[in-house]
Amino acid sequence: MSRIVDIALDDSNLAPPTPEIEQERKVAIFDLLEDNSFALPAKTGRDVPPGPFKLDLAIREKRLVFDVKTEADAPAAEFHLSLSPFRQVVKDYYQICESYFDAVKTAAPAQIETIDMARRGIHNEGARILEERLEGKVEIDGDTARRLFTLVCVLHFGG
Repeated sequence: MSRIVDIALDDSNLAPPTPEIEQERKVAIFDLLEDNSFALPAKTGRDVPPGPFKLDLAIREKRLVFDVKTEADAPAAEFHLSLSPFRQVVKDYYQICESYFDAVKTAAPAQIETIDMARRGIHNEGARILEERLEGKVEIDGDTARRLFTLVCVLHFGG
């Protein structure tokens, strides 16, 4: 039961998302809730709830905030990550996504596939950075990291 069963993004102070960004958000949340692995590691001298968990993601004071609660809304963990390590990969990801969205409208299938491969590569890099930044705070698998990175991008877009 070490998984996320509910996720919320605090985007109240962000610019309204584009339709493409909103679609990315919906798909990432749907996929994340369907299949994820999210466990809080044991800490010396502290009981760690086994999950399932509710996760609130936000950007506050230029930091990515993970607020983790139990299914009964009891606090489980909260950690803050600097956004600095994500800035370039998020920028690159948005640029390649724009190219991809434009290509889908007019480009040949081979061009679309090439851009999509580059997009996936940048997305994988962002997920790897996220996994590194979360090391020791939460244990996640690669697919969960990818979906969470998409949500970081969504929050970063407005922040």
